[in-house]
Formats: sequence, structure tokens, C-alpha cells
Amino acid sequence: AMAGEGSTYRLRCSLLGHGQDVRGLTRGLFPEGGFVSVSRDRTARLWAPDGLNRGFTEMHCMSGHSNFVSCVCIIPPSDLYPRGLIATGGNDHNICIFTVDNPAPLYILKGHKNTVCSLSSGKFGTLLSGSWDTTAKVWLNDRCMMTLQGHTAAIWAVKILPEQGLMLTGSADKTIKLWKAGRCERTFTGHEDCVRGLAILSEMEFLSCANDASVRRWQISGECLQVYYGHTNYIYSISVFPRCKDFVTTGEDRSLRIWKKGECAQTIRLPAQSVWCCCVLDNGDIVVGASDGIIRVFTESLERTASAEEIQAFENELAQASIDPKTGDLGDINADDLPGREHLKDPGTRDGQTRLIKDNGKVEAYQWSVSEGRWIKIGDVVGSSGATQQTSGKVLFEGKEYDYVFTIDVNENGPSYKLPYNITDDPWLTAYNFLQKNDLNPMFLDQVAKFIMDNTKGQTLLSTSNQFSDPFTGAGRYVPGSSSGSSTIPGADPFTGAGRYVPGSASNAAPPLGGVDPFTGASAYQSAAAKVENIYFPKKDAVTFDQANPTQILGKLKELNGSAAEEHKLTEDDLIILEKLLSATCNTSGETPTAQQLQTLWRAVNWPEDIVFPALDILRLSVRHPTVNENFCSEKEHVQFIILLLKFLNPKGKQANQLLALRALCNCFVSNAGQKLMMEQRDEIMTQAIETKSGNNKNIHIALATLTLNYAVCLHKVNNIEGKAQCLSVISTVMEVVQDLEAIFRLLVALGTLISDDTNAVQLAKSLGVDSQIKKYASVSEPAKVKECCRFVLNLL
Repeated sequence: AMAGEGSTYRLRCSLLGHGQDVRGLTRGLFPEGGFVSVSRDRTARLWAPDGLNRGFTEMHCMSGHSNFVSCVCIIPPSDLYPRGLIATGGNDHNICIFTVDNPAPLYILKGHKNTVCSLSSGKFGTLLSGSWDTTAKVWLNDRCMMTLQGHTAAIWAVKILPEQGLMLTGSADKTIKLWKAGRCERTFTGHEDCVRGLAILSEMEFLSCANDASVRRWQISGECLQVYYGHTNYIYSISVFPRCKDFVTTGEDRSLRIWKKGECAQTIRLPAQSVWCCCVLDNGDIVVGASDGIIRVFTESLERTASAEEIQAFENELAQASIDPKTGDLGDINADDLPGREHLKDPGTRDGQTRLIKDNGKVEAYQWSVSEGRWIKIGDVVGSSGATQQTSGKVLFEGKEYDYVFTIDVNENGPSYKLPYNITDDPWLTAYNFLQKNDLNPMFLDQVAKFIMDNTKGQTLLSTSNQFSDPFTGAGRYVPGSSSGSSTIPGADPFTGAGRYVPGSASNAAPPLGGVDPFTGASAYQSAAAKVENIYFPKKDAVTFDQANPTQILGKLKELNGSAAEEHKLTEDDLIILEKLLSATCNTSGETPTAQQLQTLWRAVNWPEDIVFPALDILRLSVRHPTVNENFCSEKEHVQFIILLLKFLNPKGKQANQLLALRALCNCFVSNAGQKLMMEQRDEIMTQAIETKSGNNKNIHIALATLTLNYAVCLHKVNNIEGKAQCLSVISTVMEVVQDLEAIFRLLVALGTLISDDTNAVQLAKSLGVDSQIKKYASVSEPAKVKECCRFVLNLL
């Protein structure tokens, strides 16, 4: 019985062109209805539907990679490139960007240290890449903006979510991570093996597929809503139908599966062991790429279905395929117990059901087709001579793919070692690295190199070599045994462990902030009717914390000195020296600070953390003086100085110390030596400083916002886009938790300063969703400066 339109997928066409495995596919924007494919043959190809018959024509072939191409995505149209761009990632560690009408790359993105195996594009020209080097990178046009670090193994899948600033990564460490503005917000655990693919269902839900042969549906909030089983081996790719929750998957069990309403509605077998990739076109047709280098398109539309001859040719090709029983795709096979051809008289019970029969000593596999009411032959089951290894790139070792993974036994009773090898590698170099890595005697070099060469000659000796042990012959659930054990504990999320302490009443130790606005003075203008001009940004000079009460500070220092342990106690002379330093740096005496004063201060700031705060306050005030700034921030001293201040930023430490350390860092920016040091150590300082956001102390939040602002001032001058990206990420993250409007105001000024006169920074801020974060401040009534500054920033975005 022929089922009606819209129920069953049938072959539309087979496309030849690639010389090796097709590893990636994506639907194209231009030409309409077309798609792009990438392959191990080092090329990418753009295909357009041809109006005359039901096929596709290869528009052009793009080259730019020096090794296999493994992934592809489309970058949406922009004013500059109204037809969009094509991005491809490869084993040469590079990402090539092409226009749709030129076979050579427009530019190449370099930065990853290993294979780039996944790409996803977002709004405003952003591109997210995932690599075997365990990182994901965010690119804007031709620059890397930020690197997402946290996975402990290769990142196989990446996706940018519809809600701005949110990104997903799936890894060989079996976890998926959600990133917001470049920081890990959540880790999803559940898969039992490498996560290989991700697909977005909505702003709130996504799907993942993995080497554990399952598909999972997740909520962004962290909950796994459903697990789908059907595949019998690794699932390599997953793609969603437009405008609904149905999806398709492909995998190592030679199949494409179509899932509707949560059930596997149809299984299409292919005459190739590895079905690497799939994508769904706008008209619902499905494109799949496989290890035989052929692209096949399947359709529900009767008009677009292939001719009877083409379908027969496809079925014949399938019938002649040889299936290796070792892959476990058909369950355990005992040839003696199999029924004969008469077994095919009984109809199947569900679509895709497989049945094995024995005919003249040969084992054949059939699959039931519900729509056609018949058994279709899907191949001959061959003995262990099935050459599955030749569909190259099959073996996973430590989460990466290799053409071969040999097991080497050095001596009878010692351990055996895994040696991964690619056909493109040099056997001698591989042997040398293998011996180094496993601490083995270098005299084995000739032996190991010869072993590799003997076992890869013409790539056909595999089935005869009994020393070759393939980890895949198990039940398709191979867990890389020797993966250095690092993947058992997912990297701890730096956020969840943070705010677990009870903030002490330390805030009263902080000198109160004067009510004067450090930017505009108290009464810059009053008349709302006057045309408001942007007096806020770009800010040209650092903002410092100058408010001081030397008598109070010294009083506290003396009091605490009285109770200090002997080895920390300062003498009367020391206290007088510090008093002189304070008056020298608070401009009351006009003297220059001396080396002796600075040595005494250094002893005091190394006090135990429960009594150190008055000394830190003296440091905060004195570092504004050029002599002191030069002394602490110069080449000689700066390492100790930065280590000291970073130590006080620990969110579990005392809040008074966090506050004063942040203020001291802000005050470092007054002189060139300090600015230079702060810029050199930016990554380290910002990473530590942002952790202080968790304490909900408004003075700390203001100091943190000021530090960010001072970085923005420097970055505006030098235009370092990676630095700006880090600051934008900090602004976005801190905005989430800060309530105090003074802190908000300083973050807005920092934001305005970062994006002034820099279109890249504007695009990056939009892609992080900063504009939607700050909108609410455009209507703040008091203080007026918050609203005005916010509106100026929004004008730029």
C-alpha cells in the first residue's frame, strides 16, 4: 500500500563530486534551496537545486584547507556581504571564510591548536567554533574575541542560542556547557559518552546526540526532559525540521532516522558505514553525507522523488553493501540459528525493523518498509573480513579521531599501550612521540616505526594483522580507557562555589564614600530642558579613590598593632614612618616618599588578613603618588605586588580587604608604570576581580565597576579587541548582580567608552545582548546621570 504524500521519505537524488567522506553539511541562504558540503577531500562545495530534474548542480568547489575539512556553517547576510558568507573548519586547525561566488577564501581565522570540528553563527557577524584543543572561540569578522575554557576534552559540537549572549558547547568529556557572555553558567550531565551534536528547538530547549547512541532533549535551565533511543551505535549529527520539534539523526549504524512526535518514525539505511552529517532544507528535504563520499537527498514530496530506475539502483547498491557483524548494529549474530528466505514472507511490525536470513550459506540483512509493505535488502553480512576500518577516521582515542589506534605490547606481562596514528602522519615521528609519552626505551624506535608501516601498507592489511585491536568491535560503547582520567570530574563551575560565606560586618571598616559624584561634580547642570550633551564618555582619564582620613587610618593601625602577634608588631618608629608616608602621599607635607617608608609599608601589608585592612588603606592612598607607583609597579617589584592584591580578592576572604584591594588596583592607573602593569596583567586581574561580585556589597560593586571603567579608558586608547571583549563580558556579568546605581553608572560609562569609535566593539556588545540588559536604566529618574548616560550608550547600539 503506497502511503500518501507527507508520510515517507524516499530518495530524491544522489550527488557525486567529493572524493572522500562527506563530513559536514549546512543549508545555504544563496542560492535559495541550496546547501554547502565539506569533505575529507579538503574541499567545500556549494550546490544549487536545478530546476529541470530533481537534482542539484555543483556551483563551485572551494579550497583553502591543507587537510580534511570537518565542519561548515553559513554566516548571515550583512551590508558588506548581502549574500552571507560560508565558514569551514578543518584538521589544519584553521577556519576559512568564503564568499558564495569565489572558490578561494576571503580570509582565514587562525588561533585553535587542533582540529576545528564544529561551527555556529550568530547575529551581528559572530561565529562560534569548537575544537579538539578543548576550547571554543568566539570570532567577530576576522578576530578572535574570547576563548571559552572549561571542558576537559575535545569540543565536538557548538551552537549559538537565539537569546543573545548564550552559547552551548558539547564535548568528549560527556558534558554540555551553557555560556553567557563568555562565562560558563551551567553544565549539563547525563550522556555516557562523547557529545557529538547539538540542535536548537527554541529559546528554552535544545537537543543533543552522543556516542552513547542516545538523543536527549534539554531545558536551558538544566533539566533533561526526554531521552530518545533508536540508533545502535554512535550518533554523529542531529538537525531540526523548520518550525516544529521533529528532527533527524545520522550515525555509525549506517542509518538516517527521522523522528516525529518523539518517536523514530522512519529509518533509512545507507550503503556506507558512517553517516557523518545531515541537514534539513527549507522545503523539508533531508540531505545526508557519508563515508562513501556520496551526498544523498531524501524527500516526502512525490514530485521531487527520484525515478523508479534511480530508486532501484539505490536499493541494489544497498543490497550489495557488506555489513560487518562486529559493529554490533544488528545485534549478536549466530549464523547457524538463522532462518531461510521463507522468513521474509511474514510482514514486519515496525518501520526500520531488521531481519537476518541465511541463503546458500550467505547471511543477508533486510529492513521492513511500512510505506511499501515489503522487506528491502540492506546488505550482506560478511565475516570478520568486513573492511570497516577503511572508512577512515573511525577510531576514537582520548576523544579524538584517528585512522588507526594500535595496541602495542612491549613485553609479555607488562601493560599494553595505545598508539594512535593517522595515514597523513610520519611513522618515525609518531613512533618517537609514542615512546617519549609512555617513557619507553628509545631503542624500540625502529621496531615501532616498522610496525606502523607494516600495518598501514596500502591500508588493506588490517584484517590479517592479529596484533591490531580495534576498540570499536565491542558493543559500540567504547570508553577511551586511557583518557588520562581527567574527564571523570567535570571542571568545577567557578560560580556555584562562590557566595557561600556570610559577609562579615566588614563594610563599616571602609571609609564612607562622599556624596559628591566623582564624574560631574555635584552641580554640573540642573536644567532638564537644556540640550543634554554627552559629557560621560569616552572617558579619557582613570577614576581614583582619593577620599581619606589619615588620623582614623593611623588610629586603627595602632590599635590593631597592639593586638598583633610579636613577629608582626611594628615599632613606634615604624608607625611614625607610616604616618610620614601618609602625609607625603596625601599631599599634606609635599615630601617625596622614601625607600625606608615603602619597606615599612610592605611589611605592614603582609600582616594576617584579619588585621591588614588599615595597611591596605595606606597602600591604596600612597600608590597614587608617582614615586610609590613606580616602586610597586616597576619591572622588579610588580610580581609580588600583584600576587598580594590578587590574594585579597578571594571572595571567601574579608570584604574590607576585597574592597581596599580593588580600590588600590583602581588607583594604580594614575601613572604610566601602573597602567602598563595593569594592562599586562589584565586577564589575571579581571578574572579574579569579577569573583568579588558575589558578596552583594555595594561599595565593592562600585570599586569593581570603577576597575572595569579604568580598563575601558586604557583600552579605548590602544584598541585591543580581545581586551575589550573581556571587559564587555565582565560588564555584562556584573550588570546581572549589581543593584547600586552608582556602580551601574560607572559600568555604563565603561561600556560607552569601550564601544566609542569602534564598530567591532559595538557588534560584539550587541551579540552579547548588552543592549537588552541596560534598557531598563534609560528610565531611571534619580540620579539623572544614569538615565542620560544609558541613552547615549543605547544610541551607539
